[in-house]
Amino acid sequence: MSPTVVLLAQDPGPWTGQDTRLVVAALAGIAVIVGLITWLKVHPFLALTLGAGALGVIANMPVAQVVETFSTGLGSTIGGVGALIALGAMLGRILADSGGADRIVDTILGRSNERALPWAIALVAVIIGLPMFFDVGLVLLIPVILLVAKRSGQPLMLIGVSALAGLSVLHGLVPPHPGPLIAIDALEVDLGLTLGFGLLIAVPTVAVAGPLFARYAARWVQVDPPAHLVPRSASDRGASGDGGAESAQTMRRPGFAATLITVLLPVVLMLGKAIGEIWLDDASTLRSGLDLLGTPLVALLVATVVAMFTLGAGAGLGRDRISEVFGASLPPIAGILLITGAGGGFKETLVESGVADIITRYGENASLSPLILGWLVAVGIRLATGSATVATISAAGIVAPLAAGLDPAQGALLALAIGAGSLFFSHVNDTGFWLVKEYFGMTVGQTIKTWSVMETIISVFALICILLLDLVV
Repeated sequence: MSPTVVLLAQDPGPWTGQDTRLVVAALAGIAVIVGLITWLKVHPFLALTLGAGALGVIANMPVAQVVETFSTGLGSTIGGVGALIALGAMLGRILADSGGADRIVDTILGRSNERALPWAIALVAVIIGLPMFFDVGLVLLIPVILLVAKRSGQPLMLIGVSALAGLSVLHGLVPPHPGPLIAIDALEVDLGLTLGFGLLIAVPTVAVAGPLFARYAARWVQVDPPAHLVPRSASDRGASGDGGAESAQTMRRPGFAATLITVLLPVVLMLGKAIGEIWLDDASTLRSGLDLLGTPLVALLVATVVAMFTLGAGAGLGRDRISEVFGASLPPIAGILLITGAGGGFKETLVESGVADIITRYGENASLSPLILGWLVAVGIRLATGSATVATISAAGIVAPLAAGLDPAQGALLALAIGAGSLFFSHVNDTGFWLVKEYFGMTVGQTIKTWSVMETIISVFALICILLLDLVV
Protein backbone atom coordinates (compact mmCIF):
# COMPACT_ATOMS: atom_id res chain seq x y z
CA MET A 1 0.00 0.00 0.00
CA SER A 2 1.18 3.51 -0.67
CA PRO A 3 2.34 5.62 2.27
CA THR A 4 -0.25 7.52 4.24
CA VAL A 5 -0.22 10.96 2.60
CA VAL A 6 -3.47 12.85 2.53
CA LEU A 7 -3.63 14.82 -0.74
CA LEU A 8 -5.77 17.81 -1.61
CA ALA A 9 -9.19 16.37 -2.31
CA GLN A 10 -11.85 19.01 -1.87
CA ASP A 11 -12.27 22.58 -0.73
CA PRO A 12 -12.83 22.63 3.04
CA GLY A 13 -14.89 25.78 2.64
CA PRO A 14 -14.22 29.41 3.55
CA TRP A 15 -12.43 30.26 6.76
CA THR A 16 -14.82 31.89 9.22
CA GLY A 17 -14.51 34.05 12.30
CA GLN A 18 -15.67 31.11 14.41
CA ASP A 19 -12.83 29.02 13.00
CA THR A 20 -10.38 31.69 14.10
CA ARG A 21 -11.93 31.78 17.55
CA LEU A 22 -11.66 28.00 17.93
CA VAL A 23 -8.03 27.91 16.81
CA VAL A 24 -7.20 30.71 19.26
CA ALA A 25 -9.03 28.76 21.97
CA ALA A 26 -7.03 25.60 21.26
CA LEU A 27 -3.72 27.49 21.22
CA ALA A 28 -4.66 29.30 24.42
CA GLY A 29 -5.54 26.03 26.13
CA ILE A 30 -2.21 24.50 25.16
CA ALA A 31 -0.39 27.70 26.20
CA VAL A 32 -2.04 27.54 29.64
CA ILE A 33 -0.90 23.93 30.07
CA VAL A 34 2.65 24.69 28.93
CA GLY A 35 2.93 27.85 31.03
CA LEU A 36 1.60 26.28 34.20
CA ILE A 37 3.84 23.22 33.95
CA THR A 38 6.98 24.97 32.73
CA TRP A 39 7.01 28.30 34.55
CA LEU A 40 4.82 27.85 37.61
CA LYS A 41 5.66 24.16 38.17
CA VAL A 42 1.99 23.28 38.55
CA HIS A 43 1.15 19.56 38.60
CA PRO A 44 0.17 18.33 35.09
CA PHE A 45 -3.27 17.17 36.33
CA LEU A 46 -4.19 20.67 37.46
CA ALA A 47 -2.55 22.23 34.39
CA LEU A 48 -4.55 20.01 32.01
CA THR A 49 -7.76 20.74 33.91
CA LEU A 50 -7.26 24.51 33.78
CA GLY A 51 -6.14 24.31 30.15
CA ALA A 52 -9.34 22.51 29.22
CA GLY A 53 -11.34 25.16 31.07
CA ALA A 54 -9.57 27.99 29.25
CA LEU A 55 -10.12 26.28 25.90
CA GLY A 56 -13.83 25.79 26.53
CA VAL A 57 -14.50 29.32 27.80
CA ILE A 58 -12.59 31.02 24.95
CA ALA A 59 -14.41 28.76 22.47
CA ASN A 60 -17.64 30.24 23.87
CA MET A 61 -18.89 27.02 25.45
CA PRO A 62 -21.22 27.45 28.44
CA VAL A 63 -19.33 26.89 31.69
CA ALA A 64 -21.68 24.08 32.71
CA GLN A 65 -21.01 22.34 29.39
CA VAL A 66 -17.25 22.72 29.84
CA VAL A 67 -17.45 21.05 33.25
CA GLU A 68 -19.70 18.26 31.99
CA THR A 69 -17.55 17.65 28.90
CA PHE A 70 -14.32 17.54 30.88
CA SER A 71 -15.83 15.18 33.46
CA THR A 72 -17.11 12.87 30.73
CA GLY A 73 -13.71 12.70 29.05
CA LEU A 74 -11.93 12.16 32.35
CA GLY A 75 -14.24 9.33 33.38
CA SER A 76 -14.19 7.53 30.04
CA THR A 77 -10.39 7.71 29.80
CA ILE A 78 -9.75 6.39 33.29
CA GLY A 79 -12.40 3.75 32.67
CA GLY A 80 -10.60 2.73 29.50
CA VAL A 81 -7.00 2.56 30.70
CA GLY A 82 -7.04 2.97 34.49
CA ALA A 83 -7.34 -0.73 35.29
CA LEU A 84 -4.63 -1.57 32.75
CA ILE A 85 -2.19 0.88 34.33
CA ALA A 86 -3.00 -0.50 37.79
CA LEU A 87 -2.47 -4.12 36.73
CA GLY A 88 0.77 -3.18 34.98
CA ALA A 89 1.98 -1.53 38.18
CA MET A 90 1.11 -4.63 40.21
CA LEU A 91 2.96 -6.90 37.80
CA GLY A 92 6.01 -4.66 37.80
CA ARG A 93 6.08 -4.39 41.58
CA ILE A 94 5.93 -8.10 42.25
CA LEU A 95 8.59 -8.66 39.58
CA ALA A 96 10.89 -6.35 41.54
CA ASP A 97 10.01 -7.40 45.09
CA SER A 98 10.11 -11.13 44.42
CA GLY A 99 13.66 -10.97 43.06
CA GLY A 100 12.45 -11.98 39.61
CA ALA A 101 14.02 -8.90 38.04
CA ASP A 102 17.34 -9.77 39.69
CA ARG A 103 17.04 -13.31 38.34
CA ILE A 104 16.64 -12.02 34.77
CA VAL A 105 19.57 -9.63 35.18
CA ASP A 106 21.94 -12.19 36.68
CA THR A 107 21.08 -14.91 34.16
CA ILE A 108 21.50 -12.78 31.05
CA LEU A 109 24.59 -10.89 32.20
CA GLY A 110 26.16 -14.07 33.57
CA ARG A 111 26.10 -15.61 30.09
CA SER A 112 27.52 -12.58 28.26
CA ASN A 113 31.14 -11.90 27.41
CA GLU A 114 32.67 -8.44 27.60
CA ARG A 115 31.96 -7.50 23.99
CA ALA A 116 28.32 -8.52 24.31
CA LEU A 117 27.69 -6.67 27.60
CA PRO A 118 26.08 -3.55 26.04
CA TRP A 119 23.71 -5.74 24.05
CA ALA A 120 22.97 -7.91 27.08
CA ILE A 121 22.16 -4.92 29.29
CA ALA A 122 19.90 -3.54 26.54
CA LEU A 123 18.08 -6.89 26.43
CA VAL A 124 17.71 -6.83 30.22
CA ALA A 125 16.27 -3.31 30.04
CA VAL A 126 13.77 -4.34 27.35
CA ILE A 127 12.54 -7.31 29.39
CA ILE A 128 12.41 -5.34 32.64
CA GLY A 129 10.82 -2.42 30.80
CA LEU A 130 7.88 -4.44 29.45
CA PRO A 131 5.81 -4.38 32.67
CA MET A 132 7.50 -1.48 34.50
CA PHE A 133 7.21 2.28 34.25
CA PHE A 134 10.38 4.06 33.12
CA ASP A 135 11.22 5.60 36.50
CA VAL A 136 10.75 2.30 38.36
CA GLY A 137 12.78 0.36 35.80
CA LEU A 138 15.57 2.94 35.96
CA VAL A 139 15.76 2.88 39.75
CA LEU A 140 15.83 -0.92 39.66
CA LEU A 141 18.56 -1.11 37.01
CA ILE A 142 20.85 1.71 38.18
CA PRO A 143 22.73 -0.45 40.73
CA VAL A 144 23.13 -3.15 38.09
CA ILE A 145 24.42 -0.68 35.48
CA LEU A 146 26.94 0.84 37.90
CA LEU A 147 28.11 -2.54 39.18
CA VAL A 148 28.53 -4.00 35.67
CA ALA A 149 30.48 -0.95 34.52
CA LYS A 150 32.76 -1.09 37.56
CA ARG A 151 33.45 -4.82 37.43
CA SER A 152 33.86 -5.07 33.65
CA GLY A 153 36.04 -1.97 33.37
CA GLN A 154 33.95 -0.77 30.42
CA PRO A 155 32.93 2.91 30.12
CA LEU A 156 29.86 3.79 32.17
CA MET A 157 28.16 5.44 29.20
CA LEU A 158 28.61 2.32 27.06
CA ILE A 159 26.62 0.31 29.58
CA GLY A 160 24.30 3.07 30.78
CA VAL A 161 23.08 4.39 27.42
CA SER A 162 22.40 0.83 26.24
CA ALA A 163 20.12 0.25 29.22
CA LEU A 164 18.45 3.67 29.03
CA ALA A 165 17.55 3.12 25.38
CA GLY A 166 15.84 -0.17 26.16
CA LEU A 167 13.75 1.39 28.93
CA SER A 168 12.87 4.55 27.01
CA VAL A 169 11.81 2.85 23.77
CA LEU A 170 9.49 0.46 25.61
CA HIS A 171 8.07 3.38 27.62
CA GLY A 172 7.18 5.37 24.52
CA LEU A 173 6.11 2.73 22.01
CA VAL A 174 4.86 -0.47 23.62
CA PRO A 175 1.64 -1.10 25.60
CA PRO A 176 0.82 -1.55 28.46
CA HIS A 177 2.84 1.59 29.24
CA PRO A 178 0.60 4.62 29.90
CA GLY A 179 1.70 6.67 26.87
CA PRO A 180 0.86 4.09 24.20
CA LEU A 181 -2.35 3.15 26.03
CA ILE A 182 -3.44 6.79 26.09
CA ALA A 183 -2.78 7.19 22.37
CA ILE A 184 -4.60 3.93 21.55
CA ASP A 185 -7.62 4.97 23.63
CA ALA A 186 -7.77 8.52 22.24
CA LEU A 187 -7.39 7.43 18.61
CA GLU A 188 -9.59 4.35 19.06
CA VAL A 189 -7.12 2.12 17.23
CA ASP A 190 -6.40 -1.60 17.56
CA LEU A 191 -4.20 -2.42 20.54
CA GLY A 192 -2.95 -5.73 19.15
CA LEU A 193 -1.73 -4.12 15.93
CA THR A 194 -0.14 -1.26 17.84
CA LEU A 195 1.61 -3.70 20.15
CA GLY A 196 2.89 -5.81 17.25
CA PHE A 197 4.10 -2.83 15.25
CA GLY A 198 5.56 -1.29 18.41
CA LEU A 199 7.67 -4.34 19.14
CA LEU A 200 8.75 -4.56 15.50
CA ILE A 201 9.92 -0.95 15.55
CA ALA A 202 11.38 -1.20 19.07
CA VAL A 203 14.00 -3.81 18.15
CA PRO A 204 16.03 -1.79 15.60
CA THR A 205 15.40 1.43 17.52
CA VAL A 206 16.90 0.02 20.72
CA ALA A 207 19.87 -1.32 18.75
CA VAL A 208 20.62 2.02 17.08
CA ALA A 209 19.96 4.33 20.03
CA GLY A 210 21.40 1.86 22.53
CA PRO A 211 24.57 -0.21 21.98
CA LEU A 212 25.47 1.44 18.66
CA PHE A 213 25.09 5.06 19.79
CA ALA A 214 26.54 4.17 23.21
CA ARG A 215 29.97 3.65 21.61
CA TYR A 216 30.02 7.30 20.56
CA ALA A 217 28.49 8.53 23.82
CA ALA A 218 31.26 6.74 25.73
CA ARG A 219 33.86 8.71 23.75
CA TRP A 220 32.12 12.04 24.24
CA VAL A 221 31.49 11.67 27.97
CA GLN A 222 33.80 9.82 30.32
CA VAL A 223 32.60 9.55 33.90
CA ASP A 224 33.19 7.03 36.67
CA PRO A 225 30.32 5.26 38.42
CA PRO A 226 29.35 7.34 41.50
CA ALA A 227 30.99 5.46 44.36
CA HIS A 228 28.16 6.05 46.82
CA LEU A 229 25.63 4.45 44.45
CA VAL A 230 27.61 1.33 43.50
CA PRO A 231 26.36 -1.64 45.57
CA ARG A 232 28.98 -3.66 47.39
CA SER A 233 27.56 -6.93 46.07
CA ALA A 234 24.82 -8.25 43.85
CA SER A 235 22.67 -8.96 46.90
CA ASP A 236 22.51 -5.23 47.57
CA ARG A 237 20.57 -4.52 44.39
CA GLY A 238 17.22 -4.98 46.01
CA ALA A 239 18.11 -2.46 48.70
CA SER A 240 18.69 0.30 46.19
CA GLY A 241 15.42 0.52 44.35
CA ASP A 242 11.85 0.81 45.37
CA GLY A 243 12.61 -0.16 48.91
CA GLY A 244 10.32 -3.19 48.82
CA ALA A 245 12.63 -5.84 47.38
CA GLU A 246 13.86 -8.29 49.91
CA SER A 247 17.50 -9.25 50.16
CA ALA A 248 18.63 -12.30 48.25
CA GLN A 249 20.12 -13.49 51.53
CA THR A 250 16.72 -13.76 53.23
CA MET A 251 14.54 -15.15 50.45
CA ARG A 252 14.84 -17.35 47.42
CA ARG A 253 14.29 -16.02 43.95
CA PRO A 254 11.92 -17.43 41.30
CA GLY A 255 13.41 -19.35 38.40
CA PHE A 256 14.51 -17.61 35.22
CA ALA A 257 12.13 -19.48 32.90
CA ALA A 258 9.11 -18.90 35.15
CA THR A 259 9.97 -15.21 35.50
CA LEU A 260 10.47 -14.68 31.78
CA ILE A 261 7.24 -16.48 30.89
CA THR A 262 5.32 -14.36 33.39
CA VAL A 263 6.73 -11.08 32.08
CA LEU A 264 6.06 -11.97 28.44
CA LEU A 265 2.64 -13.57 29.04
CA PRO A 266 0.46 -10.45 28.53
CA VAL A 267 2.40 -9.52 25.40
CA VAL A 268 2.00 -13.02 23.97
CA LEU A 269 -1.74 -13.06 24.74
CA MET A 270 -2.35 -9.67 23.12
CA LEU A 271 -0.28 -10.61 20.08
CA GLY A 272 -2.22 -13.89 19.84
CA LYS A 273 -5.44 -11.91 19.56
CA ALA A 274 -3.98 -9.76 16.77
CA ILE A 275 -2.74 -12.83 14.86
CA GLY A 276 -6.09 -14.55 15.27
CA GLU A 277 -7.87 -11.55 13.77
CA ILE A 278 -5.70 -11.88 10.67
CA TRP A 279 -5.57 -15.64 10.13
CA LEU A 280 -8.58 -17.27 11.83
CA ASP A 281 -12.24 -17.38 10.90
CA ASP A 282 -14.49 -15.16 13.02
CA ALA A 283 -16.71 -18.08 14.04
CA SER A 284 -13.93 -20.44 15.15
CA THR A 285 -13.64 -21.47 18.79
CA LEU A 286 -9.90 -20.78 18.83
CA ARG A 287 -10.51 -17.26 17.54
CA SER A 288 -13.06 -16.61 20.31
CA GLY A 289 -10.63 -17.87 22.93
CA LEU A 290 -7.77 -15.74 21.61
CA ASP A 291 -10.05 -12.69 21.46
CA LEU A 292 -10.99 -13.16 25.11
CA LEU A 293 -7.50 -13.86 26.43
CA GLY A 294 -5.96 -11.14 24.25
CA THR A 295 -8.24 -8.40 25.54
CA PRO A 296 -5.79 -6.12 27.37
CA LEU A 297 -7.65 -6.20 30.68
CA VAL A 298 -7.91 -10.00 30.62
CA ALA A 299 -4.31 -10.47 29.45
CA LEU A 300 -2.88 -8.33 32.24
CA LEU A 301 -5.23 -9.83 34.80
CA VAL A 302 -4.18 -13.36 33.83
CA ALA A 303 -0.49 -12.39 34.01
CA THR A 304 -0.95 -10.76 37.41
CA VAL A 305 -2.71 -13.83 38.81
CA VAL A 306 -0.03 -16.10 37.36
CA ALA A 307 2.64 -13.85 38.92
CA MET A 308 1.15 -14.52 42.37
CA PHE A 309 2.26 -18.14 41.97
CA THR A 310 5.33 -18.00 39.72
CA LEU A 311 6.89 -14.91 41.31
CA GLY A 312 5.20 -14.49 44.69
CA ALA A 313 4.97 -18.12 45.81
CA GLY A 314 8.08 -18.91 43.76
CA ALA A 315 10.05 -16.50 45.95
CA GLY A 316 8.53 -17.89 49.13
CA LEU A 317 6.27 -14.90 49.74
CA GLY A 318 3.18 -15.62 51.81
CA ARG A 319 -0.32 -14.49 50.94
CA ASP A 320 -0.14 -11.50 53.27
CA ARG A 321 3.18 -10.37 51.79
CA ILE A 322 1.88 -10.71 48.21
CA SER A 323 -1.14 -8.62 49.18
CA GLU A 324 1.19 -5.97 50.65
CA VAL A 325 3.26 -5.91 47.47
CA PHE A 326 0.19 -5.38 45.29
CA GLY A 327 -1.15 -2.75 47.67
CA ALA A 328 2.14 -0.85 47.66
CA SER A 329 2.13 -0.71 43.86
CA LEU A 330 -1.03 1.40 43.63
CA PRO A 331 -0.33 4.70 45.49
CA PRO A 332 2.61 5.66 43.21
CA ILE A 333 0.39 5.51 40.10
CA ALA A 334 -2.30 7.84 41.47
CA GLY A 335 -0.65 10.80 39.76
CA ILE A 336 -0.38 8.94 36.46
CA LEU A 337 -4.07 8.03 36.55
CA LEU A 338 -5.09 11.62 37.30
CA ILE A 339 -2.90 13.01 34.50
CA THR A 340 -4.27 10.41 32.11
CA GLY A 341 -7.85 11.24 33.06
CA ALA A 342 -7.31 15.00 32.78
CA GLY A 343 -5.78 14.46 29.35
CA GLY A 344 -8.92 12.62 28.33
CA GLY A 345 -10.97 15.55 29.59
CA PHE A 346 -8.85 17.98 27.56
CA LYS A 347 -9.28 15.83 24.45
CA GLU A 348 -13.06 15.69 24.94
CA THR A 349 -13.17 19.46 25.29
CA LEU A 350 -11.28 19.80 22.01
CA VAL A 351 -13.91 17.63 20.34
CA GLU A 352 -17.02 19.24 21.84
CA SER A 353 -15.80 22.80 21.32
CA GLY A 354 -15.59 22.25 17.57
CA VAL A 355 -11.80 22.40 17.31
CA ALA A 356 -11.80 18.77 16.17
CA ASP A 357 -14.07 19.65 13.24
CA ILE A 358 -11.57 22.25 11.99
CA ILE A 359 -8.72 19.75 12.27
CA THR A 360 -10.79 17.22 10.34
CA ARG A 361 -11.75 19.67 7.57
CA TYR A 362 -8.31 21.07 6.96
CA GLY A 363 -6.17 18.15 8.06
CA GLU A 364 -7.87 15.77 5.65
CA ASN A 365 -7.09 18.15 2.80
CA ALA A 366 -3.50 18.93 3.69
CA SER A 367 -0.52 17.49 1.82
CA LEU A 368 1.14 16.41 5.06
CA SER A 369 1.07 12.81 6.26
CA PRO A 370 -0.99 12.38 9.46
CA LEU A 371 1.93 10.34 10.80
CA ILE A 372 4.32 13.27 10.43
CA LEU A 373 1.70 15.70 11.70
CA GLY A 374 1.10 13.63 14.83
CA TRP A 375 4.85 13.33 15.42
CA LEU A 376 5.42 17.08 15.00
CA VAL A 377 2.60 18.02 17.38
CA ALA A 378 3.95 15.62 20.02
CA VAL A 379 7.50 16.98 19.53
CA GLY A 380 6.34 20.55 20.05
CA ILE A 381 4.47 19.78 23.26
CA ARG A 382 7.30 17.56 24.53
CA LEU A 383 9.84 20.36 24.04
CA ALA A 384 7.57 22.85 25.75
CA THR A 385 6.39 20.81 28.75
CA GLY A 386 9.11 18.20 29.18
CA SER A 387 6.48 15.53 29.79
CA ALA A 388 6.16 12.59 27.41
CA THR A 389 2.76 11.72 28.90
CA VAL A 390 1.37 15.24 28.45
CA ALA A 391 2.77 15.33 24.91
CA THR A 392 1.08 12.04 24.06
CA ILE A 393 -2.25 13.03 25.61
CA SER A 394 -2.39 16.43 23.94
CA ALA A 395 -1.13 15.30 20.52
CA ALA A 396 -3.52 12.34 20.43
CA GLY A 397 -6.43 14.63 21.25
CA ILE A 398 -5.46 17.13 18.56
CA VAL A 399 -5.03 14.64 15.71
CA ALA A 400 -7.69 12.13 16.81
CA PRO A 401 -10.16 13.26 14.11
CA LEU A 402 -7.68 12.26 11.41
CA ALA A 403 -7.51 8.69 12.72
CA ALA A 404 -11.12 8.08 11.70
CA GLY A 405 -10.14 8.18 8.03
CA LEU A 406 -7.26 5.71 8.35
CA ASP A 407 -7.34 1.95 8.06
CA PRO A 408 -6.54 -0.06 11.24
CA ALA A 409 -2.85 -0.53 10.43
CA GLN A 410 -2.27 3.13 9.70
CA GLY A 411 -4.21 4.15 12.79
CA ALA A 412 -1.87 2.01 14.86
CA LEU A 413 1.13 3.62 13.17
CA LEU A 414 -0.29 7.07 13.99
CA ALA A 415 -0.41 6.13 17.68
CA LEU A 416 3.23 5.03 17.46
CA ALA A 417 4.25 8.22 15.64
CA ILE A 418 2.78 10.26 18.48
CA GLY A 419 4.63 8.07 20.99
CA ALA A 420 7.88 8.56 19.10
CA GLY A 421 7.39 12.34 19.04
CA SER A 422 6.77 12.39 22.78
CA LEU A 423 10.34 11.16 23.40
CA PHE A 424 12.10 13.89 21.39
CA PHE A 425 15.06 15.71 23.03
CA SER A 426 14.52 15.44 26.76
CA HIS A 427 16.09 18.50 28.38
CA VAL A 428 16.07 20.55 31.59
CA ASN A 429 12.28 20.71 31.95
CA ASP A 430 12.00 16.91 32.07
CA THR A 431 12.30 15.11 35.41
CA GLY A 432 13.86 12.14 33.59
CA PHE A 433 16.74 14.40 32.53
CA TRP A 434 17.62 15.21 36.13
CA LEU A 435 17.12 11.63 37.27
CA VAL A 436 19.65 10.39 34.71
CA LYS A 437 22.05 13.27 35.46
CA GLU A 438 22.18 12.57 39.19
CA TYR A 439 22.32 8.79 38.95
CA PHE A 440 25.24 8.87 36.53
CA GLY A 441 27.04 11.79 38.17
CA MET A 442 27.12 13.93 35.01
CA THR A 443 27.01 17.66 34.37
CA VAL A 444 24.12 19.26 32.48
CA GLY A 445 26.25 19.43 29.32
CA GLN A 446 27.25 15.78 29.60
CA THR A 447 23.63 14.74 30.11
CA ILE A 448 22.60 16.60 26.96
CA LYS A 449 25.40 14.93 24.96
CA THR A 450 24.27 11.47 26.05
CA TRP A 451 20.69 11.22 27.34
CA SER A 452 19.17 14.08 25.30
CA VAL A 453 20.85 12.99 22.07
CA MET A 454 19.82 9.38 22.70
CA GLU A 455 16.17 10.40 23.16
CA THR A 456 16.29 12.37 19.92
CA ILE A 457 17.77 9.41 18.05
CA ILE A 458 14.98 7.20 19.40
CA SER A 459 12.32 9.68 18.30
CA VAL A 460 13.67 10.29 14.79
CA PHE A 461 14.72 6.72 14.02
CA ALA A 462 11.39 5.34 15.27
CA LEU A 463 9.57 7.78 12.97
CA ILE A 464 11.69 6.62 10.03
CA CYS A 465 10.81 3.00 10.84
CA ILE A 466 7.12 3.93 11.12
CA LEU A 467 7.16 5.65 7.72
CA LEU A 468 8.96 2.69 6.13
CA LEU A 469 6.50 0.26 7.67
CA ASP A 470 3.67 2.41 6.32
CA LEU A 471 4.96 1.65 2.80
CA VAL A 472 4.20 -2.05 3.15
CA VAL A 473 1.13 -2.39 5.40
